[in-house]
Amino acid sequence: MTNTTEVRHVERAAWRDTVKQLRDEGYVMLIDVTAVDYLTHAGRPLPDDVQPERFEVVCGLLDMNGRRRIRLRAQVPADDPTIQSLFPVHPGAEALEREVFDMFGITFEDHPDLTRILMPEDWEGHPLRKDYALGRIPVQFKAPGSAR
Repeated sequence: MTNTTEVRHVERAAWRDTVKQLRDEGYVMLIDVTAVDYLTHAGRPLPDDVQPERFEVVCGLLDMNGRRRIRLRAQVPADDPTIQSLFPVHPGAEALEREVFDMFGITFEDHPDLTRILMPEDWEGHPLRKDYALGRIPVQFKAPGSAR
């Protein structure tokens, strides 16, 4: 048996329903929820019937009994960065979706507590967006041979 992961591109509107259907088919373990910002890679290869958007939300599911994996990819537009929360289907998605919200600014509809999880509450911006300004912390180095 080969270890392959099936990849499916899912319409954003069908995100939660697709995961629920797959759960009912045996994909009972949610492995991860993450996102990608394709701001600088708009021409990436996608199937002909998939309209590329700036963001892509990705989740991995596992069917342990059937020894199968599946990765779902949903395109999320920059002007409406929202997608349905998977929390009603997989409660373990709670913290994973908060990380995506915190780092990319993608909102998960019907999430029970969509607040920052990694950055301080008053932090401005989303650090994993490709247009996020790089910050600098001044560092002072000691001169070679100095006692301090």
